[in-house]
Amino acid sequence: MDIKGKTVLLLGGWGLVGTAICHKLFARKPSIIIISSLTKEQAESACEELSTYAGDIKLIPEWGDAFVRTEFKDIPRYELLENPEHRLTLAADVLERTTATAFKRFFLYDLISKHKPDAVIDCINTATGVAYQNVYNVGLKLLQSLRDIRKGEKPENFNDDVEKLLGTLYLPQLVRHVQILYQAMKDSGTQSYMKVGTTGTGGMGLNIPYTHSEDKPSRVLLSKSCVGGAHSLLLLLMGRTPDAPYTKEIKPAAAIAWKKIEYGNILRGGKPIPLYDCSMDKTTHIGKQFNTADPKSAKLLKDNLQGVFIDTGENGTFSLGEFTAITTTGQMEYVTPEEIAQSVIWEIEGGNSGNDIVGALDAAILSPSYRAGAMRASAIDKMKALAAENEDDTVAFELLGPPRLSKLLYEALLLKKSSVSINGILAKSPEQLSKELAEIIKSDGQLRSKIISIGIPILLPDGDNLLRGPQVKVPQDPRTTTFDAAPENINNWCDNGWVDLRSSNMVKWKERLTEILSEAGSVNGSNTSSRFLRDRSFWKADDPLKEGELVGWIFIQEDKGRRIK
Repeated sequence: MDIKGKTVLLLGGWGLVGTAICHKLFARKPSIIIISSLTKEQAESACEELSTYAGDIKLIPEWGDAFVRTEFKDIPRYELLENPEHRLTLAADVLERTTATAFKRFFLYDLISKHKPDAVIDCINTATGVAYQNVYNVGLKLLQSLRDIRKGEKPENFNDDVEKLLGTLYLPQLVRHVQILYQAMKDSGTQSYMKVGTTGTGGMGLNIPYTHSEDKPSRVLLSKSCVGGAHSLLLLLMGRTPDAPYTKEIKPAAAIAWKKIEYGNILRGGKPIPLYDCSMDKTTHIGKQFNTADPKSAKLLKDNLQGVFIDTGENGTFSLGEFTAITTTGQMEYVTPEEIAQSVIWEIEGGNSGNDIVGALDAAILSPSYRAGAMRASAIDKMKALAAENEDDTVAFELLGPPRLSKLLYEALLLKKSSVSINGILAKSPEQLSKELAEIIKSDGQLRSKIISIGIPILLPDGDNLLRGPQVKVPQDPRTTTFDAAPENINNWCDNGWVDLRSSNMVKWKERLTEILSEAGSVNGSNTSSRFLRDRSFWKADDPLKEGELVGWIFIQEDKGRRIK
């Protein structure tokens, strides 16, 4: 992509890598760079510092938490989790089913739709932000509460701990984040998405000696790697989606340094670390038990901890000794933000840095094979022969899912039983088809039983009466089995998993088949090249309907589920 004159959204733009990317972007002359960061101070200070180098490029500050709804964007996550009402909303936002309206509640969607960037460069340390909420701490508190309950004791804060656990679940947050990101970029026409990700361990293995706990390796750190890896696979899928932006990820496998070297206050969580003293006459006898929390054990001094430090941005502030240890040969070592930025720019411009994780995964995964394609026809022939021998017309078990697949297969089977072929179906009116399919369902008890027994109900032509088994697959919600049977809901349920015998559905089937013949008919009969697959010879409009091929076409055309690689 040519960056000149384009609008670029830089998520995490205040950070070390984000700043380096901005400097690389300036030389490419985009018209606008939106610099987004967690806080207003970060975003505005980044724009102010970079304005000296920006020239005519417009810098726009934006700020807020990219993982929450807009109304929560300026509230620290720990405050959200301490607020009973807010934490339930947090959990619902990632656990509830997705809708177009739900997406638009989120700050990330709002940010992208507001600026409609041509390119999004994402430098947010997503894996750290998600995994360092530390589901282990919350889970251990809840585990102790459950043990107390089994002893007949009433634990304190039990409901609070349950709610906090729901608010810190890693994968639901990550999945929802990628869903929102994809939908927002799709709706806004974004052309390119570039992620700067993480390995979680700075490129080291399970033997990494740096840890924030007594575990080695730290389970929280490994969770960060898990989230980072899951994120990469979701981006692989996004990159294989036809209407998604061009998707790539650079994943540094080393410490990243540095932003500045100074002497001054050392900050933890943005605040100075106060100094304490414990004189020799104030020793604590260890005894049989040891309490790690004792605020009276030391005297608070007036000064804060100070020293020479190297600021590595989001990765932390290190002393001379710490920096020397982790960057020595054979340890984590380090890579500069400028090198990462150069790879990012190369990839956006269509070059090949050799560092794109999405491309590497694409190249390494095992794709559909020629052998499998050659053997498919043999497998289908064997299954057809066995089905004929056993007089078996079962077309779906509802083990693969979704219920829409089973519904479509059985509707196609019913159409074949009534009219045999595409031309036979098109020769009849929707009302006639509806009546004939209902007669087949009425007379063929075995077929009827197969359909309703796998959880697929059958809506009769009147639209008011239903044939069903003890359970149905649609609608489904783990919290209830009772739903409002409004007409719009019934239509939605029919679309997603009910065999629908109404004439309105027959109209839809005739439209599909007409489109199929039109598509096949558009291929010039004299064109015998490899360009077209589904031509007249594929569909054979007077031959018995091919249910599986027909439903595959529906998934490709109607549901936009085409595989592109």
